[in-house]
Amino acid sequence: MTALLGEAMTGGYGGADILHECTIGVDDGEIAVIVGPNGAGKSTAMKAVFGMLNMHGGTVTMNGTDITKLSPQARVREGMAFVPQNRNVFTTMSVEENLEMGAFIREDDYRETMDQVFELFPILKEKRKQPAGELSGGQRQQVAVGRALMTKPKVLMLDEPTAGVSPIVMDELFDRIIEIARTGIAILMVEQNAKQALHIADKGYVLVQGRNRYTDTGEALLADPNVRRAFLGG
Repeated sequence: MTALLGEAMTGGYGGADILHECTIGVDDGEIAVIVGPNGAGKSTAMKAVFGMLNMHGGTVTMNGTDITKLSPQARVREGMAFVPQNRNVFTTMSVEENLEMGAFIREDDYRETMDQVFELFPILKEKRKQPAGELSGGQRQQVAVGRALMTKPKVLMLDEPTAGVSPIVMDELFDRIIEIARTGIAILMVEQNAKQALHIADKGYVLVQGRNRYTDTGEALLADPNVRRAFLGG
């Protein structure tokens, strides 16, 4: 089932449109990746489906329900979780406190979910009492993803999750993202490391100047000579 669909989205910041009839979506248990050159509107498309962009065209639906008019806070309660690229942890709070902040909308016992996060990211359990500001970049990213998972989302959106981390840490993060998708959560991801991201993607969107240029499976986009030549370095 289509968990999230932003269809024919047009809009931007102020008076200038950045997205032009852009369509992106992801199904339950699927990884969808948005790639493209710098300035293509990748993060803007992500913000549009999360309700952070002034749209004057298009719709956003979640599990078939129109949520175009909902605020980002309301979308979180509908089952969306968004991990921004920067400033995505509370640096003075401990790892455990950061995760607890992710459970702010929960009224049930969230300890089982926290145990699942610690199972997914064992280093966080080891450092649970340590301030998040003392962690490495890769570990902070794990905290940010873990906090998002504490909301028990249906859709997890990640904006440049591997920005600034080493290739080894990138591979580890991608492995964890695959594990998360296998639990049935839909994952929509913007990623600069296009080739590596498309390797794990069920679906890929190549954006250019806010428009869909190519849409296909990750495997098909990797095999497309035009995509390889223009966006993947040959």
